[in-house]
Amino acid sequence: MATGSLKKMGSIDAQLRLIAPAKVSEDDKLVEYDALLLDRFLDILQDLHGEEVREFVQECYEVAADYDGNRNTAKLEELGNMLTSLDPGDSIVVTKSFSNMLSLANLAEEVQIAYRRRIKKLKKGDFADEASATTESDIEETLKRLLQLNKTPEEVFDALKNQTLDLVLTAHPTQSVRRSLLQKFGRIRDCLTQLYAKDITPDDKQELDEALQREIQAAFRTDEIRRTPPTPQDEMRAGMSYFHETIWKGVPKFLRRVDTALKSIGINERVPYNAPLIQFSSWMGGDRDGNPRVTPEVTRDVCLLARMMAANLYFSQIEDLMFEMSMWRCNEELRVRAEVQRCAKRDAKHYIEFWKQIPSNEPYRAILGDVRDKLYNTRERARQLLSSGVSDITEDSVFTSVDQFLEPLELCYRSLCDCGDRPIADGSLLDFLRQVSTFGLALVKLDIRQESDRHTDVLDAITQHLGIGSYKEWSEDKRQEWLLSELSGKRPLFGHDLPKTEEIADVLDTFKVISELPHDSFGAYIISMATAPSDVLAVELLQRECGITHPLRVVPLFEKLADLENAPASVARLFSIEWYRNRINGKQEVMIGYSDSGKDAGRLSAAWQLYKTQEELVKVAKEYGVKLTMFHGRGGTVGRGGGPTHLAILSQPPDTIHGQLRVTVQGEVIEQSFGEEHLCFRTLQRFTAATLEHGMNPPVSPKPEWRVLMDEMAVIATEEYRSVVFKEPRFVEYFRLATPELEYGRMNIGSRPSKRKPSGGIESLRAIPWIFAWTQTRFHLPVWLGFGSAFKRVIQKDAKNLNMLKEMYNQWPFFRVTIDLVEMVFAKGDPGIAALYDRLLVSEELQPFGEQLRVNYQETRRLLLQVAGHKDILEGDPYLRQRLQLRDPYITTLERCQAYTQADT
Repeated sequence: MATGSLKKMGSIDAQLRLIAPAKVSEDDKLVEYDALLLDRFLDILQDLHGEEVREFVQECYEVAADYDGNRNTAKLEELGNMLTSLDPGDSIVVTKSFSNMLSLANLAEEVQIAYRRRIKKLKKGDFADEASATTESDIEETLKRLLQLNKTPEEVFDALKNQTLDLVLTAHPTQSVRRSLLQKFGRIRDCLTQLYAKDITPDDKQELDEALQREIQAAFRTDEIRRTPPTPQDEMRAGMSYFHETIWKGVPKFLRRVDTALKSIGINERVPYNAPLIQFSSWMGGDRDGNPRVTPEVTRDVCLLARMMAANLYFSQIEDLMFEMSMWRCNEELRVRAEVQRCAKRDAKHYIEFWKQIPSNEPYRAILGDVRDKLYNTRERARQLLSSGVSDITEDSVFTSVDQFLEPLELCYRSLCDCGDRPIADGSLLDFLRQVSTFGLALVKLDIRQESDRHTDVLDAITQHLGIGSYKEWSEDKRQEWLLSELSGKRPLFGHDLPKTEEIADVLDTFKVISELPHDSFGAYIISMATAPSDVLAVELLQRECGITHPLRVVPLFEKLADLENAPASVARLFSIEWYRNRINGKQEVMIGYSDSGKDAGRLSAAWQLYKTQEELVKVAKEYGVKLTMFHGRGGTVGRGGGPTHLAILSQPPDTIHGQLRVTVQGEVIEQSFGEEHLCFRTLQRFTAATLEHGMNPPVSPKPEWRVLMDEMAVIATEEYRSVVFKEPRFVEYFRLATPELEYGRMNIGSRPSKRKPSGGIESLRAIPWIFAWTQTRFHLPVWLGFGSAFKRVIQKDAKNLNMLKEMYNQWPFFRVTIDLVEMVFAKGDPGIAALYDRLLVSEELQPFGEQLRVNYQETRRLLLQVAGHKDILEGDPYLRQRLQLRDPYITTLERCQAYTQADT
């Protein structure tokens, strides 16, 4: 290993004391956690690869930390020289080491946040971190705060039990970490947490430390990269594993906490078990927008797989519930039912032994025994249909509706209450009832998503086959007229003789699968790239033509800037159609896309247009007497609409949530939200508390002068963004040279292609690789581009506008959240790393273009701080600043490795 002269390093603890960020508060253990994990990793590294490798890794860490502390480019050059001196084998070991060290630093951060949250709950004090009142509140704090705002306990309870939160898990390819590694990381977190418990014994400490070292070594020895791309079924299984591991038990646990919080404000009722407080949906196996691997067969498989998993989860709990229900006192209704069931099954050989085990004085077990049998049959029928497409188990021996499932459980609950055993009823039985009401027989409802053009192609084939012209060439008015005529009629539109391309057959076969599977398996039908009422009516007609007896609700998705601008008018035209108003029965859902709108126009313009579109859509809905549910297609990163959940909800326009919210939980955010029991609890609490607070204490509306200024800035920002991204002829070449965008297309991190079309420029690139490519170079261009020009122009136009921007920042939640998120991105950014990529990868004639972008970056950063009234980045969030500083040396070294590797290929 060519390392040159290496000085002998001391312990990593001593080293960290010199270069790590200082403690922020008395209960700050982050540096301590990180030092312990790093020490253990380096010991393992030395055992596996020798002392020389360990010393080299430590020295790289120190040089990188020195660079990150003062942005000394000489240190960045020194780090580069060290890394390029390695042979390929050692380079892989060093890179993998820093990747693992970064993962361990992230785990230390998660344990620190959980620790400080526990301290807060014990002390009942302030907590200036992610869980502070500015970014998150627990449910009890939210309820009490609403009482302070002159809401009565009864009003709060009524709003809470009637609100609906639907979390939609997607399968977008942003979770690059393998499940096997995520599970090991979870065990490392557990070990670290337990090691710092106050009541730990020396023996326990020794055993936990050994377990910690085993898990760290196992993670280091595990391949980080998938060798083959996951199938949609793989993504479904990975997504469903979160239900098995945390969500299934997390929901009733959280609802119990809600009950406790209600008691704290004087409400002695529990949230009704059938209140639609929390629901779950999925796009895994249903999102076919640009993903040719999601076929009708895949949709069928994932629905049956989810039903099988749901039945299995219920079946695994029902015997425990039967064991608890040993009481003999019951009401007359239950006693009669139990005796009838005994008589009906007494002579059935299959049940003789089972029923002999249940004495006649245990009526609850008799009722639940029948539930158990049907759950077994329900599971086995789904398993058989999944494996062979047929089943010998008849439908009358299984649960076919959730009401069927709930009925005997409700009978047991009523009987216990009638007999004075309400405390028993409110135990495991109530938890079970809440699970049934939340998850149903399908576990999650599958949304179907398809592009509007695919439906247009199908209808064009039909109209041409009927000899009435080309649907594609018709005007919007003519399309609507024909669609409504057919929807009002009864004749079938096509038969088996319809000429079909592979794409048309795929669309029609998807509708056929929907018609054949139980209707409770499905949620919404999302139309991406929706632009007109005919897009919605087309899906309604195709559902009818394909024999779907319980049509899915049809949800237009507006994504690009122009589509968002036109959305209110389009929805108004849709509501003006009498047939459609009768169809929706006063309810409509509209989805708005954050990722593609940001890619189309930049973060500032997209955020403002999303805000205005929601306001206008609500006005349109009120005009037509329709209750509107907004479906927010948010990603994980700031460039794709991500950010702290609590702030994101509380910064939405007034009157746009009203207790009804659907939101996507995408990619890596699924792990961050549900990967651990405490994360699941925290996620449910965040969403529930923020949704309730927004409805009962809406944020302020912007002043008219703020709107005028925002409109002006949005025009400037869009012009600047598009002039660079879409109109600058050198941009695409620069982007593909300066970032690892092309490498993303070759990674096995998802089933969906990185582009909607194999050829094409930025417009065809999906938002995920577009954002992530810039993240890798720490330049984050899609997030900040446009802000600087907008600020600069309006301030130059009138110096008073700076004071107005500061006023907006201090008084308007939407504007403050927008600015704070961009400030956070600047805290993660480093134009020096971006300059390194340029120097190594970009042709000489394009380098001045990159330099100009970095000048723009620095100017935007300066103006952002001026508007926020901050002297330095993240001056108001020392905890986040500390965590970012702790990660920087790992990230800097990895980026240096990546840049040189990319330059050599």
